This record gives sequence, structure tokens and C-alpha cells, in this order.
Amino acid sequence: QQVSSRLGVAAPAIDVSAKVDEYMKARLDAKGYGGSVLIVKDGKPVASNGYGLADAEKKTPNTPETKFRIGSITKQFTAASILLLQEQGKLTVQDPICKYLDPCPAAWQPVTVHHLLSMSSGIPSFTGLPNWRELRVKDMLPAESIALVADKPLKAKPGEVYEYSNTNYILLGIIIEKTSGKTYEKFLTDNTIKPLKLKNTGYDHGKERLPNAALGYTDKDGIVRADAASMMIPWSAGGLYSTTGDLYTWQDALLNGRLFKNKATLDAMLTPNKGDYAYGLIVVTDAKGRKRITHGGAIEGFLSDAVYFPAEKLFMVALVNNDRGPATDVLRALAAIYFGDPYTLPKKRTAVKVDPAILDTYVGEYQLAPTMIFKIERGPDGLTLEPTGQSKVPMFAENETDFFLKVVDATLKFVKDENGKVTSLEFTQGGRTSKVNRKP
Repeated sequence: QQVSSRLGVAAPAIDVSAKVDEYMKARLDAKGYGGSVLIVKDGKPVASNGYGLADAEKKTPNTPETKFRIGSITKQFTAASILLLQEQGKLTVQDPICKYLDPCPAAWQPVTVHHLLSMSSGIPSFTGLPNWRELRVKDMLPAESIALVADKPLKAKPGEVYEYSNTNYILLGIIIEKTSGKTYEKFLTDNTIKPLKLKNTGYDHGKERLPNAALGYTDKDGIVRADAASMMIPWSAGGLYSTTGDLYTWQDALLNGRLFKNKATLDAMLTPNKGDYAYGLIVVTDAKGRKRITHGGAIEGFLSDAVYFPAEKLFMVALVNNDRGPATDVLRALAAIYFGDPYTLPKKRTAVKVDPAILDTYVGEYQLAPTMIFKIERGPDGLTLEPTGQSKVPMFAENETDFFLKVVDATLKFVKDENGKVTSLEFTQGGRTSKVNRKP
């Protein structure tokens, strides 16, 4: 299903809207993943549509006005709130965080607000704990979440290493409350949501369904409702909901200097630190030489991603109500469509059984890059792929040599020499194919 926006759509030199529509419908047909997408160029919408269902049972369609949980896109709202407090003279980003925490672990004494903002504090993420799957269903207050890692050593000296940690942004929420005298939600409402007229953005308490809000789904041998998790936990690290239109309004105001009084404040927010992480945003130049300001989000049942190309004055956002349907893949395709780069339309794939003896010949390590190895193993259900630093995921066979992934839109084709020995594989994602040689 596709629902046109009530926004007037500006027609660029190529019909981007039609190509986006073609891609999203192909994706919906192949994967069953819907959502809402928006492309804005020079302040004018180029494509704005909803796809699939916000509520499968009631057959309610996703539209450009549907509210989605945005996960870690929340972090830029939190970072901006800290910088607003700095402009108000309530704190500085160089303050030690122990100034605002009581008690404060001894290991955290060298950590500053800047270290939290830039993901360089070394404080472990409580969402990375081994028992996180059990913890995520509990209604925990911010202080309780923090307590889970308060006695653990820092993973690195503050300021030395980029390490994404949700703990950092929960701590920032606590600091916002301590310095402003308001709840996190009230400070956000008074300082960003109301002034910018973000009528479809706010904190999702999860106790009751919001009007015109999408339900979250997952893919477990078929699309089903995602497991419920406590919305108390993500808080200032990932608790907001929004729409594609509101996220454009927000980023347009933020990035074009209408939120902060001083240009230096915005410059600080957009200055990349280690790992290209600025404050609540990633600032990077891509392979095509285009500067991108971006951040994604993931929370049970939902995935999101947004990017702004400042030189082109181009904004794109994808909000997806299925946590197995990467919004990053959508955004990559939208950018390819807009810029005329290669991309592939998703297609429906059917898994087949392959002789385990053949699968055994593929087991091994394949070197994609100096720091990226694909480890392929065979389990009771078939092959699995484990990229360096990432989770192990199942591979599904289309035939004896061609495999596909479900967690992302990617394929792997095993290549043999004249003697039938497997020497490499071809990995295709986002319209690009890379040869990956097998390690001896």
C-alpha cells in the first residue's frame, strides 16, 4: 500500500518520487516491511509517502503523518538540550559529570559532559550486558539503569576511544534534569518541541498507544508483533516518537541555526570527534565526497535513519515499523536514486535446502578489508555469517552457490576455481559488489 502525502511535491529533473515509489513497493512486496519516507530538497518535498501497514490487524496504512518510535535519533534532541543549557549558563560541556551525580563512582571522576556527548567516556553501555534481553522488559528508572554499570571499570581512558554507549545519554538526561529543575520530557517540550511546533513529536511512555501511531513488528518466520519492552528504559537515549515531517522541521531548524543563539554552539554540536561522532550526530564525508550529517535508531519493532547533505541542502529520512527491515538500507537506496548512483530493487527470495557436504566446503574466513573478516560456519540449520565485531546471522540458500541474508538486503555468491575449490565470494549490498577472498 502507498499513501500520497498532502504535501505539494516538487518535481526535480528526474522523477525521484516515482523511483522511490518503485523501490519502496518492491521492498514491501519482497520483504513485507513498510514505513514512511521523506526527501526534501531546498525546503521542498521531493518524495513523501507511506507504505505498508501501521496496524496489520486493523489494516491501517502507514502515511506521512504516522508516528514512529525513533530510537537513538532521540540522542540529537538530548545533545541539543545540553547545549541549550550551556547557552543558558547552567553548565559547560567541560564540567566533570560527578558535579551532577551523587553518588558518583570513583572511576568516573575524569569523565566530562563532553565525553558523554561524544561517546568517548569509556563508561560501558548497560544495553550491552549479557542479561540485557531479560532486563529490557523491566520498568527501570534512569538511576537503576546507571547502577547496572556503576561498579564496572571504564573500557578506555576518557577521550581516547570512541565507544557507543547508551549509558552516556541516560547520564545526560539526568544532568538535564539536575541543571534545569525540570523533567527531561518537560525541558524538551518547553525548549524544542513547542518552540519549533513539533506537533507529532514527544516522549513515548508506552503505557497506551498514541493516536495515529504505528505498531512495531518483527520477522520470525513471518511478520509478527515485536516483543514488548519497557519504554522507561530508553528515555533520553531513545524514548522519543516522531514523524518524517517533524524530523525534517527539527533538523532544518537545528542545522540552519534557528535553535541556538550562537553559531559556535552549533559548530560544537557538528564537530566530529573520534569515530566521526559529534554530539548526538555522526558527521562524515562519504566515498563520493559528500558531507553527511546523520544518525539512526533501533528499538523493539522499529528502525529509523535520517541524513542531511548540507552542501546539497538535501534531507532524507526513513522510519520503519519492523525491526528486521533496516532503515539504513532504505536511506542508502534513496540517496542512490537521488544522485543517480547504482542500486538494486529488492526481490522476493525463496530459501532451498542444500546438501550439508556442500555447505561444509564454504566454511572458513573471508577477508573483506584489513579489519573486516567474514567468518562463515555451519550450524544445525545451515550456514551462518559473523562479520568482525557484529552478531552472527543466518544465511539462506537460493541454490548451491548463491545465498542471501534477511537481516539486511545482501547476497553472497561463492566462487570456485577450475578444480572446484572455493576461493572467494562475491558480496553484494546496496547495489555494490565486492570480491572477498578466502583466507588460507
